[in-house]
Amino acid sequence: MLFTLLEALPPELERALTDLRQRIASWDQVVVAYSGGVDSALVAALAVEVLQERALAITGVSPALAPHLLQEARAQAAWLGLRHQELATGELADPAYAANPEDRCYACKRELHRRLAPIAAAAGDAVVLDGVNRDDLGDHRPGIRAAREQGVRSPLAELGVDKAGVRQMSRALGLPWWDKPAQPCLASRFPYGEPITAARLARVAAAEDWLRQRGFAELRVRSQGETARIELPADRLPQMLQQLAEVAERERVVAAFADLGFAAVSLDLEGLVSGKLNRGLVEPPARQERTAEPIRSSESVTEASAIKPAATEPFATAPSATEHGTVCEGPAKTKTIGDGLNGDHSNAGGSHGDGASGGLDGPSSSVTSSAAP
Repeated sequence: MLFTLLEALPPELERALTDLRQRIASWDQVVVAYSGGVDSALVAALAVEVLQERALAITGVSPALAPHLLQEARAQAAWLGLRHQELATGELADPAYAANPEDRCYACKRELHRRLAPIAAAAGDAVVLDGVNRDDLGDHRPGIRAAREQGVRSPLAELGVDKAGVRQMSRALGLPWWDKPAQPCLASRFPYGEPITAARLARVAAAEDWLRQRGFAELRVRSQGETARIELPADRLPQMLQQLAEVAERERVVAAFADLGFAAVSLDLEGLVSGKLNRGLVEPPARQERTAEPIRSSESVTEASAIKPAATEPFATAPSATEHGTVCEGPAKTKTIGDGLNGDHSNAGGSHGDGASGGLDGPSSSVTSSAAP
């Protein structure tokens, strides 16, 4: 399989793409910690392009992974023709995770990579790769330290590719999910210090799914005690506020969240801010770990735009669910993406994050409705 460019890349990104391919080609076998987010999906796509059957993608599955993200990961792997396994992880059994300390993600990534290690060894001492990009090194990412301790490699970060560069490369290569919103694991919805349970994760997932079905594709439902706080992009706030001005719609939202067990629901007037719950934390040590100068795209591709790959085939529907640890292989096909076909801890392996996890640093402006008398 060969990916061909559907649009020109700036010289620095074209060089970075070449370097990525060469670096991946230098390893005989690789295992990609693959969440289906845009970062790990790019690494997986290049790995299967270069190494073919010697590349294996594994998605960590736990209650912290939203069900729709698992379906998307399956569908994208099938579209790529990627060997794909799902691996059940047990971070909720670890108090260092379930108690939700500030370094919760360390325990999560430690669990993931401990389970990946024997799989990589059985695959011929394969190198484990993740989707960490250069921007991730400047956020509160204790999970990066756990990955490094296990010898995980981050080719995007190592070569200085940032998030915008990842999106532009993905678009140029024809990956239809290039503009997929960052969608961190569900554990990131809870303030640090609030215990995390499977039931609380499922409640947040159901609340977000209810809103998603009503047209809000990018959102967070933060859970603080028994209160839910809805975060939407700032440009979607007027729409939501207009809807909530109608008594019937407001009652509908309150009732839906009450049915899920929330005592109250509010709308955050600041809007969705990646990393909001990390405010007030100390300077992340990962800032000191940067190894390359940034390679940035020449244009912004962080928002969905009308510039999409032309002449694309339909995005494959998700294959049927597989048992944990079994291979879910996509259709074998040779393609140039010219005829082919959106994550805040880096979602570099299933439920194990793509954005900001958090702790509240004070109340934010909100519109609140009681979900119970």
